[in-house]
Order: sequence, then C-alpha cells, then structure tokens
Amino acid sequence: MRILIVDDHPIVASGCRTVFADDPDVVLLEAPDAESGERAFVTEKPDICVIDINLPTVSGFELARRILAREAGARIIMFSMNDDPVFAARAIDIGAKGYVSKTGDPNDLAEAVREVGNGGVYLPPAIARRVAFARPAFAQNPLSRLTSREMEILRLLSSGKSLSEIAWLVHSSYKTVANTSSIMRQKLGVRTSAELVRLAIESGVA
Repeated sequence: MRILIVDDHPIVASGCRTVFADDPDVVLLEAPDAESGERAFVTEKPDICVIDINLPTVSGFELARRILAREAGARIIMFSMNDDPVFAARAIDIGAKGYVSKTGDPNDLAEAVREVGNGGVYLPPAIARRVAFARPAFAQNPLSRLTSREMEILRLLSSGKSLSEIAWLVHSSYKTVANTSSIMRQKLGVRTSAELVRLAIESGVA
C-alpha cells in the first residue's frame, strides 16, 4: 500500500513513519504542501492520501477538493491538530473517507488507514459521537451555506491575502474570486469584505 503524507511538519512526518515502520507492505510518500502533494498524487498514484488541514499555502481541504476533482474515488484521510467536530464534518462533506486528530491516540491513524484501505470509512469514536450530536448546530451555522471553494477563499481572505493572491493560489481568475467574494457576502448577509473577514475570524475559520 502506497500512502502519501502531505504535512509541512517534519516531526509529524517522522511520527507517521514510526507508526508504519513495522509494516513491510506500506510505502510512505511525503509532500510538504498542497502543490507538491497534488504533483505527487498525479505521478506516484498513492492508494491513500493523508492530508493535514493546515498547509502553508492553500488548505488541506482545497488539496482534497483538487484531488477528488481529478479522481472521484480517491481515498483521503484528513489529519489535523483540531478535534472540533465542525472540521470532521466538513472533511466528510467534501468527500474524505476519514478524519484523524493529531492529538488523539497514535493508533487512530493506523486504524484509519486499515479501514479506508479496505474500502471503508473511519472516524475516531469520540469524534464520531460529537459529529452526530452536533449536526443540528452545523445546519444553523451561517458558514454551512458556503461551498468548499467558498470556504477556502474566505479562509485566505481572513489570513490577509488579496483577491489577486487568492486567485493565484486557488488556480482561478481575479474576476471569479471577486464574484465569489460577492456571492459569499450575499449568502452571509454582510455588506463589506471587512465584515466578511470579521465573521470568518469570529467563526474560527482563520
């Protein structure tokens, strides 16, 4: 089994190597950001991708979206320091087959790889319970109206990126990003980009 780890923290990558060190059937591939991760997916054709949400340029969610656009059946496990059920729910919504918190049991990642590798899905039991009970609250959150691409643009706006920078990062045109920003303001009931950014920060998107 070929597993692509996309994470910019060397310690995390080292920890992943330790988890699978005794499994001779696992070959680990590594990439530090979304761009190299996407290239590795195309050239190396991994069986499973383990993707950190917080990558240096665009997020792991954006990388997952790009990979799934290339191959709808790609098996992706999202990996994060955050065990907030909102992040796990969004991972599921975009098409990931698993979600693992870096702060949880180290065996969770190995279990997730086994389950997803066998065609299943995986959430640590504690996160699965929190997702199930938190779903009604997600539906009431204004940000639940946004698509994954809109959420990525909102995250980049809240991190201080200009529309031109965002267009380059998400492989789109300035006009498309500007139009998306306008649509988001309408969906969220705000009038200015500053209000949009403030809402993103208050909601923990930044």
